[in-house]
Amino acid sequence: MITRFLTVVGLGALLAAPASALSLPDWLDFSGHAEETAGPPRPIVSEIVEGHGEDVRWIPGVVESRTQVTMAFQTLGRMVRRDVELGDRVEKDEVLAELAGEDMAASTRAARAALDAAEVQRDTARTTLERTQALADRNVASSAQLEEAQRAAAAADAAAEQARSELVQAEDAEGFARMVAPFAGVVSAVYEAPGAVVSAGAPILQLSADDRREAVIDLPDSALTGLPSDAAFTVWQRTAPTVEIAAVLDRIDPIADPATRTRRLYLTLPADAPFRLGALIRARPGTEGAPVLSLPATAVIDRDGSPHVWRVTRQDDQASVNAVAIEHTPEFQGRVLIQSGVEPGDEIVIRGIHSLEEGQAVGRRIDP
Repeated sequence: MITRFLTVVGLGALLAAPASALSLPDWLDFSGHAEETAGPPRPIVSEIVEGHGEDVRWIPGVVESRTQVTMAFQTLGRMVRRDVELGDRVEKDEVLAELAGEDMAASTRAARAALDAAEVQRDTARTTLERTQALADRNVASSAQLEEAQRAAAAADAAAEQARSELVQAEDAEGFARMVAPFAGVVSAVYEAPGAVVSAGAPILQLSADDRREAVIDLPDSALTGLPSDAAFTVWQRTAPTVEIAAVLDRIDPIADPATRTRRLYLTLPADAPFRLGALIRARPGTEGAPVLSLPATAVIDRDGSPHVWRVTRQDDQASVNAVAIEHTPEFQGRVLIQSGVEPGDEIVIRGIHSLEEGQAVGRRIDP
């Protein structure tokens, strides 16, 4: 009975105790964590859109002449002279190389002698025809003899004409032993050295005119989509990155290279461009006054079937993102060219784009 009484008294005391006495320890109390305190906005990795700078992809190229020819001899022979070297400037009608002319001179003399013999035979046949014709008129020679004399005279005329043609060919071949510059320019390549026996049409050297220079670059077909026919490019050299020259697209090769599957673009350079023939250059679409904007392909997100990017709007210490519809070219080297929807100076999120929402507050910018 005493034990039961103490138990009832103990329960009554517990029920009469204040509620705070029955509360759990702080480390076991989860009621205060039902609503987390909002932290600072998440930082973002973004890019400032611009038409130049380190983020812009460049294309390697080389400076060439618009007018350049590969020089070759038109006849077989041994080259005994080559008066020019790589990089030499030459004038029009200047002798560049020469073949050994002894054999050609002998061929010319033989052809001239053959022509003299053919002309003698022709004159003899004509005299025989005249005599036979006179005899036939007096019924002394038969018709068969007259016809034979006529055939002989015709054959002699043809043989003389053939010999004359062979002499002209021999004289031309003798003249082909000298290679003459068709225009003033620079020797941009050399393929054969003096002493080599070269065949007709074998390349000897390359001559480039110095009147008009071009920057030549190669691009795949995907990078040419949407490229205007008069697209502007900026050209510079690695050794002088601050010297930028504006170039204009002149033409595109109609057929892709079978090995690289790229198309060659020819960019016309101004006359005062400080680039030598054969210089290595770098090029990018657009100029300082008319930049071509590009973004990483990973910054583009598909919303409602159309491409969008997240543009950051900052005011004082507050920043938020909103989706902007854009038009762009196919991807090239991990980037796309922006045709509309974005302006220079816009801040665009390039990472974590799938975890953002319209109007979401964001924090500071982090460089990629």
